[in-house]
Amino acid sequence: MNVDHQLDTPLGRNVMLEYATDALQRNLLFWDVLRLRSEEYYRHKAMTVPHVLSFDLEVVLDARDFERPVNFWLARIEPPAGMEIDPLKRPFVVFDPRAGHGPGIGGFKADSELGVALRAGHACYFVGFTPDPMPEQTVEDVMHAHARFLEAVNARHAEAEGKPCVIGNCQAGWAVMMLAAVRPGLFGPIIVAGTPLSYWAGLKGQNPMRYIGGLLGGSWLTALTSDVGGGRFDGSHLVSNFENLDPANSYWTKYYHLWANVDSEVPRFLEFERWWGGHVDLSAEEMQWIVDELFIGNRLATAELVTGDGVRIDLRHIDSPILCFCSEGDNIIPPPQALGWICDLYLTDEDIVAAGQTIVYAIHASVGHLGIFVSGSVARKEHQEFTSNIDLIDVLPPGLYEAVMTPKTDETVNPQWVEGDWLVRFEPRSLADVEAIVRPDPDEERRFATVKRVSDINLGLYRTLMQPLVQAQASKDVAEWLHRMTPAELPYGWFSERNPLMSPLASLAERVREERRPVSEDNWLVNLQENYSRCVVAALDGWRDLRDSAVEQWFMTFYGSPVTQALVGLNTSDETPRPHPGQTPVNIALVERRMAEIRARIGEGGLPEAALRGLVYISMGGGGADERAFNVLREMRAEHSEISLASFKQAVREQFLALTLAPHAAIDAIPAMLAGETQSRDKVMQVIHRVVSAAGTLTDEQRRRLKSIEDMFMNRV
Repeated sequence: MNVDHQLDTPLGRNVMLEYATDALQRNLLFWDVLRLRSEEYYRHKAMTVPHVLSFDLEVVLDARDFERPVNFWLARIEPPAGMEIDPLKRPFVVFDPRAGHGPGIGGFKADSELGVALRAGHACYFVGFTPDPMPEQTVEDVMHAHARFLEAVNARHAEAEGKPCVIGNCQAGWAVMMLAAVRPGLFGPIIVAGTPLSYWAGLKGQNPMRYIGGLLGGSWLTALTSDVGGGRFDGSHLVSNFENLDPANSYWTKYYHLWANVDSEVPRFLEFERWWGGHVDLSAEEMQWIVDELFIGNRLATAELVTGDGVRIDLRHIDSPILCFCSEGDNIIPPPQALGWICDLYLTDEDIVAAGQTIVYAIHASVGHLGIFVSGSVARKEHQEFTSNIDLIDVLPPGLYEAVMTPKTDETVNPQWVEGDWLVRFEPRSLADVEAIVRPDPDEERRFATVKRVSDINLGLYRTLMQPLVQAQASKDVAEWLHRMTPAELPYGWFSERNPLMSPLASLAERVREERRPVSEDNWLVNLQENYSRCVVAALDGWRDLRDSAVEQWFMTFYGSPVTQALVGLNTSDETPRPHPGQTPVNIALVERRMAEIRARIGEGGLPEAALRGLVYISMGGGGADERAFNVLREMRAEHSEISLASFKQAVREQFLALTLAPHAAIDAIPAMLAGETQSRDKVMQVIHRVVSAAGTLTDEQRRRLKSIEDMFMNRV
């Protein structure tokens, strides 16, 4: 039976009438939701300190009052009723990204980063910002403000065991890393979530956003946009860039999903849109520096950045453990951009150990960019386990690790020492493992180095020929009018009550809700509607893929041309067009001095040092650090509270480095360290057995090493 015949029957006409009634009601309700979104948008903008945190807060410091004012603030998060905060636990400080959206995504839901840390008993702080930057504020001014924030948190929690755990989300992550390289003493463990640190990295056919700088001819357009904006860069442009990555979702799917589920989807839609639409601006100085030095220049991971005080920003100077959390499902910051800095900084695995740096990475299989911060059902386990094991991360010896999580089951050995529903192991990895993820390509680097040269030329031409004229014509009124006309801003004006056509919509929508007649699920026109939606999504996805493929091909052809590279003065015979940080004489001398000190102390210490050396030696014969063994040690350390976490961390690192630098000498020194400690050896050996058996079955190498240590303690050697 054809469609025309189906419609030309009493039953068909009833089906059509039912569907048409439902569709008309849905349209009215849908438009009313957009009206509500606009009203919420303007209410949110009118807040003194706009944010979308789901927790109460107390503003501790407002950096707009600093000597070098910036539009940032530090707030203490009030724990919800019934949550106990342990004053001895290290505080958590969450820095939110400032990339066009307002603050709050790190505490957007109860299961977000802040919620997980609060439930674990940690005091929590949040670093946010206001929509309007201070005049001419710079990235370095922001760094100084962030340093004062962390100084204040450290002073408030001087009795806590360990410096604050600092979480940097997305763009805030690189700001946190820069500060930690300059002021390492302020930080405990650092978690950078979905953070770009190697801006040229990516995989062909998968990560088109990195080509934008080349497509636009460099950063001259950033300068033009800031000049037209009267010295401010409109954050809605950044939001539009994100939306263009997935046009099917941005322009159809999310609205169709709301329309199709308008009776149940409204609260979730409005909640998310309150954050997504809360646009914030950056100063011209900030945005130009970010684009020139980071996204086009890619100078952070090669230690080329220098502060105004003459301090080189070298990420190798970060003393704290660094945990990089990224996802294969993140189309904004893919794993190569989150981890490529490791390959940029280090040539060998030994270089990481020599620098005394601990780097952990975790790659989620599917969660999207925002899910990394929100910590919803998909990424909840990572945030819970990172938080509960933060002290273990803090005492990991120098090196490169991957966080591997397996479900806790009835078969799990010693489940009482597993916190949460997942067992965490930090398994050693090599630079080769990271390179397999990043896939560094010298030809790719040469193309992006060419973009940098072209950008410098175009920016110089703009500043010489056009900038004075543009700045002379710019005004606040023009900037405001252009802001209202941006694709990210215009819909709010259309659907707000400022539009006279929207005035009767609220009362109409209320009547519709009272007389709502939803279509039945078995109405065949609903299936036709769903098929149409799938066709729209497929068409938009196809257009996106064609666009991205064309942009990539154009980028590869133009910037990969030897003629283009020669025209901008790039030596095409160079193996690496970008300087990679080598071992400078200062770094070499520092590492050699540190190693000489450790070698000189290899024979120092007594029974505690010998026991710790034995434990580290045995664990090095296995597959990494297991949270169960650490939790046993933590219980034992609690019985001897005179040993601080910082002292324990330092002791573990020293024993690890001794065993790494001179393994035979370190083991041979144990009998002398045990001299005169005959009475307590049995007890200490029992402790060693308890710790090494906490994670279950030992490897053959671990059993051999345990036997060797046991012979030393029992005077059998």
